[in-house]
Amino acid sequence: MEYIQIGNVKIERTAALAPMASVADRAYRLICREFGAAYTVSEMISSKGLCYGDRKSAKMCVLDDNDRPTAIQLFGEDPEFVGRAAYMLGEYRPDIIDINMGCPVPKIVSGGSGSALMKTPETAQQICAAAVKNAGCPVTVKMRIGWDENSINALDFAKRMEQAGVAAITVHGRTRRQMYSGKSDWDMIRRVKESVSIPVIGNGDVDSAESCKAMYEQTGCDLVMIGRGSYGRPWIFEEVRHYLTTGELLPEKPVTERMEIMLRHAQMLIADVGEQVAMKEMRHNVIWYVKGLHGAAGYRRECGEVTTFAQLKVLAERVAENNSEG
Repeated sequence: MEYIQIGNVKIERTAALAPMASVADRAYRLICREFGAAYTVSEMISSKGLCYGDRKSAKMCVLDDNDRPTAIQLFGEDPEFVGRAAYMLGEYRPDIIDINMGCPVPKIVSGGSGSALMKTPETAQQICAAAVKNAGCPVTVKMRIGWDENSINALDFAKRMEQAGVAAITVHGRTRRQMYSGKSDWDMIRRVKESVSIPVIGNGDVDSAESCKAMYEQTGCDLVMIGRGSYGRPWIFEEVRHYLTTGELLPEKPVTERMEIMLRHAQMLIADVGEQVAMKEMRHNVIWYVKGLHGAAGYRRECGEVTTFAQLKVLAERVAENNSEG
């Protein structure tokens, strides 16, 4: 197996789990790790929230030793706060600190954070320099290729991040205006890889073992990161690892096994946040786990009424029964 090095952190060169707000919580990272995710990144955490003592922000920083190597991702538009937050993260012992410069959602962008920083590269560079100066571990950046199709500045932006001292760059091959629509520009990821000397992680439109291998081949990236392609399919990391090492595709998992994985995911979340909160947070996951199955539309409606693990177990059993191959 091949490996890449980000600072002093060694990562298997298979596939990593992307940071995704309201998705990549500790339970989801652990279930993906069970199936071979080589590296994970937390949900984005507000640097100001952390500095001001916000309890929710602090709780999101708590890591599980079974989830390593892993990064804690910060967002913010002020170099001073990001630098201070990077220092504070030392308490949680992240392997890497990642700075979010790619989130396209209006709530984040309107405050000047996330992909809004693609419009202010000098500020972005100052933010990274502050994080590097104060962090006790390697610092990375997750960026887009530009704000819109008329301001694609990924090459200059990536060089600035390298100059600021970051140890690696993740490139999502879309502009902010695209959000998650259209096609990820893998050619731009390739060009970023050719323009810097630090590792480049490719992200966007990888939803299978074959597309993961294709991204490696077409971009030359050092590592592939999977986000939405893992929704309801955390075993995609197992599929990727198997395909990259053997050249063979794994068969589709039986629905019974998929439902067992979903229930284990729910149990992990319950252990972390309690049953009442976990069942609410599992609803979007359940929708993804049943996507494409017979009766999926009805199951989606039903999952909105699930409030206990026992109810979810009954639903899972019915899904498996109605989609049995025998």
